[in-house]
Amino acid sequence: MKVVGLVVEYNPFHFGHLYHLKKAKEISGATHVVCIMSGNFMQRGEPAIVNKWARAEMAIYQGADLVLELPVCYSLQTAQFFAYGAVSSLHLTGIADYLCFGSESGNLPLLKAIAGILLNEPEEFRWYLKSELNKGIPYPKAQANSLINYINKHTDFHLDEFDIHKLTHNPNNILGIEYLKALAVLNSPIEPISIKRIKADYHSDRIKGKIASATAIRKEIFCNNGLNVAKIVPKETFMILNREFSKGTGPISSENFYPFILYLLRRTSKEELLKVFDVSEGLENRIVRESFRCKSLSELITGIKTKRYTRTRIQRILFNFLLGINKNDVYESYQKGPQYLRVLGFSSKGKELISKMKITSRIPIITKAAHYKKIKSPFLKKMFEYDILATDIYSLAYKNPEKREQGRDFFMNPIILE
Repeated sequence: MKVVGLVVEYNPFHFGHLYHLKKAKEISGATHVVCIMSGNFMQRGEPAIVNKWARAEMAIYQGADLVLELPVCYSLQTAQFFAYGAVSSLHLTGIADYLCFGSESGNLPLLKAIAGILLNEPEEFRWYLKSELNKGIPYPKAQANSLINYINKHTDFHLDEFDIHKLTHNPNNILGIEYLKALAVLNSPIEPISIKRIKADYHSDRIKGKIASATAIRKEIFCNNGLNVAKIVPKETFMILNREFSKGTGPISSENFYPFILYLLRRTSKEELLKVFDVSEGLENRIVRESFRCKSLSELITGIKTKRYTRTRIQRILFNFLLGINKNDVYESYQKGPQYLRVLGFSSKGKELISKMKITSRIPIITKAAHYKKIKSPFLKKMFEYDILATDIYSLAYKNPEKREQGRDFFMNPIILE
């Protein structure tokens, strides 16, 4: 048995994801695929277009053997915390031989070099960084300049300002570097593999061919009723999307949660807002001021964001606020690591992985939500109850009121495809 791990969101699963999955198996020679997948809320600070079980089903149809949920305490955070939670989960299964991730670069040795410098911060690199900051240069630019100086002097790579900007600003490169840092911190034996991203850019919102970004697919669904989606996603993905939409359990967008976010903002003090992760330096004042003026979530985010606080960062803040995830929760999750492995779905080959995990896993495996109550760990219960709450709040956005009941985690079993 040889196992490759993937960190995914599948929002929704498309042909680019299929390429990644097949290429990961091909390069690694893996016999089995395990996915660590975000639940109902995504790393960019937005809800999934359909729920976590539907997306796990999409993955298994296309060749994933086991889908495990990344707890929302990690899935809704910055690249560092997201990557650490996902890689830790994979590491703690005890079954993964490889971690395969997509990147705009595809240059694994270079990504490793950058990850090592940022993680270990050699003395000379720190000196470069201090010198740049003393010139009054903003931190991101100072860090980029320092990386160029250090890499060009101490490695065989030769980078300019344009190169380093691409490497440290493109989303998949950023996550890739954080995955590599997490593997190093964990001293994990898992071997990393990077596949160069092809065709559609991560941020692209236009459909130009068979491989389109998830962003473009979601835009097509919301703006044009998904008329062209059938051509750019696997047939099973299209079938599942249609099924969920017909049941009134999708498509879900950020705007569905605006009334709840606005209600909470208008009754929450600035002092309480300061407890939310990533809120600092007067941002709470902007959030409160704009909450009394804006009429949509998009307008609210636009009113709050600045050069320092990007749209994505504001989105994450607002959805962490909605779920009640505060700074202490995020830091504690990072310090203690994942507390369980929640099974969302598996294939017949996935059963083999679960059987092996029962021997190798360093943390409990949860297949039925009610089982978490039997585990005597206060922090495990706290982390799992955030996942339950995330599902309960997510279901409030369903168009079908009969599907908005509380406790869906307790009566939804893992998706099984033989």
